[in-house]
Amino acid sequence: MSIFSRFTDIINANINSLLEKAEDPEKIIRLMIQEMEDTLVEIRSAAAKCIADRKEQQRYAEFLEREQQDWAKRAELAVRQGREDLARAALKEKQALADQADQTRHETEMLSTQLEKFNSDISQLQSKLNDAKTRQRSIVIRHKTATTQLAARKHIHDDKIDEMLFRFENAEQRIDRVEAQGESLDIGRRGGLANEIDGLQDDDRVEDALEALKARVNKAKPKKAGSAKQEKNDE
Repeated sequence: MSIFSRFTDIINANINSLLEKAEDPEKIIRLMIQEMEDTLVEIRSAAAKCIADRKEQQRYAEFLEREQQDWAKRAELAVRQGREDLARAALKEKQALADQADQTRHETEMLSTQLEKFNSDISQLQSKLNDAKTRQRSIVIRHKTATTQLAARKHIHDDKIDEMLFRFENAEQRIDRVEAQGESLDIGRRGGLANEIDGLQDDDRVEDALEALKARVNKAKPKKAGSAKQEKNDE
């Protein structure tokens, strides 16, 4: 099992645990990102060790190659000197080194294969980490918006709010009744004063009409004889 596969199992386990506890999505995404970052560090560290081990194996393989060449020269020298026994021993050393070299090359190839897996895991995890960070901002915004809307709707549909508004309406109605009573009293007083003033105006008109009537009546009365004679003498 690769480190990336193990990381996926860890993430799934943590997410399931959080969902069972009804944790908020912001906490889940933060945990995922933290797990990704930690795992990415772990994979990079393992990859770095793999690179170091491969280089060491390569250096060891080069050393074995040089040793094989040296034992080959020794075996050739022993043959020239007629020492087949030494030549045989030298060739056995060379063969043992060759076997070690084959094993070293095989281990180096395994390290190269493992390094390729590490590179693939790092690439996948880095891509998922970038995606998670991008989605984190959107999730945080959506979660805050949804939370605010939910709180607002709870207040709107809260019975306590409705009860308080009902009390406000009752208070307004009581104030309206008090104001109406006050206005009714003022209206009565203002009406009496206006009627009284209008009555004065009517009295003036009546007096004017009375004076005009008296003038017409006096003018229409016949004059007495003495009065007429006196008027003639005056002429």
